[in-house]
Amino acid sequence: IDELAALAKKDPVEFRLLHLKDERACAVIKAAAAKAHWKPGMKGDGTRGMGIGFARYKNMGNYVAVIAEVIVEQSVRVPRVVTAVDCGRVVNPDGVINQSEGGIVQATSWTLKEQVRFDRTRITSRTWEDYPVITFSEAPKIETVLIDRPEEPSLGVGEGMVGPTAAAIGNAVFNAQIGRAH
Repeated sequence: IDELAALAKKDPVEFRLLHLKDERACAVIKAAAAKAHWKPGMKGDGTRGMGIGFARYKNMGNYVAVIAEVIVEQSVRVPRVVTAVDCGRVVNPDGVINQSEGGIVQATSWTLKEQVRFDRTRITSRTWEDYPVITFSEAPKIETVLIDRPEEPSLGVGEGMVGPTAAAIGNAVFNAQIGRAH
């Protein structure tokens, strides 16, 4: 979506809002953008960037918007992530926040480090020492906005974070590189 927004010369948040009719989808995007202090039209500086991802889990689950900040040097680091979650009725806010943060940390690890290695005949990453995951010091600071909808049924949270987190990281790298091109 960010590439389409760039081709249309639109801000990625604005572009999404222009094309979404679902009020709950728009609400999580607006809430995440406000919490992250998103500035329309901002460009990365060649090293730092900010990107957004949005999804409704399996088109019937929770609504999630994720904004990631990245630093692109020899590798990509994600120092901060902001998310807004609409999972319907929030029964246990701490539980929702914990599920959100766990999903974001896992998705960040999958996106930046995790990989199964193999040769022509077998898997070679057979122990935890051979399988890279992010460490505690590499985990992003996460800020979560909960949108409680007491009139709606409760929906799951953790798995819904994966797609938007990976997308936000990729879009943030794209945004950082825009600064390098100018």
